Amino acid sequence: MNKLLAATLTVGVLSILAPAAQAQNLNEVFRKANPSVVVIRAKGRDVSNVGVTRFSETGSGVLISADGKVMTAAHVVNAMDEITVEALGGERVPAKIIASEPAADLSLLQLERVPGDMQAAKMADSGTVRVGDQVMVIGAPYGLAHSMSVGWISARWPPNTVYKSMPLAEFFQTTATINTGNSGGPMFDMASAVIGIVSHNISKSGGSEGLGFVVTINTAKKLLLERKSFWSGIDGTMLTGDLAAIFNVPEPAAFLVKTVAQGSSAWDMGLLGGDKIATIGGQQIAVGGDIILAVDGVSIGSDGNIEKIRNRLAAEPPGTPFKMKVLRAGKVVELTGKTP
Repeated sequence: MNKLLAATLTVGVLSILAPAAQAQNLNEVFRKANPSVVVIRAKGRDVSNVGVTRFSETGSGVLISADGKVMTAAHVVNAMDEITVEALGGERVPAKIIASEPAADLSLLQLERVPGDMQAAKMADSGTVRVGDQVMVIGAPYGLAHSMSVGWISARWPPNTVYKSMPLAEFFQTTATINTGNSGGPMFDMASAVIGIVSHNISKSGGSEGLGFVVTINTAKKLLLERKSFWSGIDGTMLTGDLAAIFNVPEPAAFLVKTVAQGSSAWDMGLLGGDKIATIGGQQIAVGGDIILAVDGVSIGSDGNIEKIRNRLAAEPPGTPFKMKVLRAGKVVELTGKTP
C-alpha cells in the first residue's frame, strides 16, 4: 500500500514538474535566440488604379554573421526602395540587398553597422531535422516585435514540390503560428540554432490557423552564401502566349516591368516601371513599363533562360558592363548597366 501511494505521489509530482521544466527550457531557447532577431521595415512603390503609390512592408529577419549579414524573405525586400533593420533594443540601421533568390523566397541584407546589443545566430544543419521535432519561431507578427510561437515540424517538402513559383525552396511545414510580419524571420531548434527562414502561411480565412512554410537553412546557406547571387531589383510579369501577342512582343516570351527598386543595377541603367493598371483577360496587370526582351544577347524566352542570365551576371566581377534589350513605347532600345 505504501509503495502504491509513493508511486502515485511520484507520478503526480512529475506531471506538475514536466510542464514547468518544458516552459523553462523554452524560456532559455528564447533568451539565447532573441538577440539575433530583427524587425525589417521597408518602403517601396506599387502600381494601382490611381497610378504609382508608396507603401510600407514589415517583416522579420535574423543576423547570421558578426559583420552584419541578415537573412530574410525575398518578398519582404526584393523590389523595395528603402530598407531599415530594427534591433532588439530598438536601434534602427539602414540595410541593402547583397544577394537574392526569389525562386526560394530568400534575400541577404548587409547592415550599414551592427548595433551593440545584437548577436549573430548559430545556423544548424537542417538536414538532421525530423518531422515531430519541436521548433520556435520569433518575429514581428502584425508588427509586434520579438513575439514567439512554438510548434512542431509537421512535414518537409523537397524543392519543386510545393510551388512552381519557388522551385528552388526546400520547405519545412510547421504548426508554429505564422502571421503577417513573421515572413523572413528565423525558426529555431531547441538548441537555439536557426533551422529555417519563414516564408509564408496558407490560410483560407487569412488567419494563422493554416499551414506554415519555412525555407530550410541549408537551402538559404547554399543559395545566399555558398554561391553568388544577382539581385535584379525588378518586379513584374512574364509575357507568354496570348499576353505576348497582345503586347506585340517580337519574341516568344518577355518580361513586363512593374517596379524597379532604387539603387539597383536596373534603376541605375534607366529601366522604367509601369504607371497604370489594365485588366487583360480578367487579370490586372501593371502596364506602361519597359518590356525586357534579352540580356547580353540571351533571350528572356523561358524561366530557364532567366536563371541562366541571373547566373551569368552573378558570376561577373562588380562593375562589369552588360546590355539589356527592351521594348519601350513600341520601339526596341538598348540599355547599358553594370553588375553590383
